[in-house]
Amino acid sequence: MSQMSDVEAVDALAEKYKALRAEIAKVIVGQDEAVDLVLSSIFSNGHSLLVGVPGLAKTLLVQTIAQVLELSFTRIQFTPDLMPSDIVGAEILDESRHFKFNKGPIFSNIVLADEINRTPPKTQAALLEAMQEKSVTINGVHNALPNPFFVLATQNPIEQEGTYPLPEAQLDRFMYNIFLDYPSYEEEVQVVKNTTSDSKVSVNKMMSAEDILNYQQLVRKIPIADNVLEYAVKLVGKTRPNSAAAPDIVKEYVAWGAGPRAAQYLVLGAKCHAALNGKYSPDIEDVKAVAEAILRHRLYRNYKAEAEGFSVSRIVKEIL
Repeated sequence: MSQMSDVEAVDALAEKYKALRAEIAKVIVGQDEAVDLVLSSIFSNGHSLLVGVPGLAKTLLVQTIAQVLELSFTRIQFTPDLMPSDIVGAEILDESRHFKFNKGPIFSNIVLADEINRTPPKTQAALLEAMQEKSVTINGVHNALPNPFFVLATQNPIEQEGTYPLPEAQLDRFMYNIFLDYPSYEEEVQVVKNTTSDSKVSVNKMMSAEDILNYQQLVRKIPIADNVLEYAVKLVGKTRPNSAAAPDIVKEYVAWGAGPRAAQYLVLGAKCHAALNGKYSPDIEDVKAVAEAILRHRLYRNYKAEAEGFSVSRIVKEIL
């Protein structure tokens, strides 16, 4: 890819992306926005949180994307009794009485952390350290995780009994908060048809780990106009109730707003959104396209908003 100019590389990525989408659509019916955002987070080198009721094919979606991108994939089912060593691995004594590090399931390109809010904070923290550092420390020894490395964590929005909600600082490490919605009637008919027959669908591998690393660098290299970058920073400023720029809805309903990481992700997400759509530089529309998924889990409503049923999504839409 180094022989290509950056313009040609963006064109190649946009083409590749269309082919990727078509391949994923063989298995995943609908859920277009979720597929777009998961792929965008992969090319932006960010992690995502998938929120949806059970049975919306969250696991299948992630598994299919891993197959199409030719990446190793592990799924960890988070439970109340899961220990940090069940994720990162542990040192064991081998036959010759030497300690040997046994790698846990986190040593994979794509890790699906299923129902991350079912496990206690100590275990959540082990996963989140790995997300931040891209390495695992056991007895003072650093073990690098495979590259590329992504965590896609799922959360079930209902039945909050016996769950441990992720702390704000940990939520902030996820680039996107992706909502999966029920399929439309036509899509659901298609899903039921596909899943209750004996036909097996296989997907082709469309990209390698090396390609992904190259495209991640490419996304960072994409130039962004000052006015677009300033728009992203101003947008984040507007979510903070004590800021002079905050609109009335924020002052009235938001307890506290998004931090600087939100602005970084807005810029990266806009660059990636532009590139995937064949544009060589993002504009304000690209920032708006990713804003809701980036801000949704970084705004905290006050009691008044909860009492009046004002959702975070509604507040974000009003700010935009």
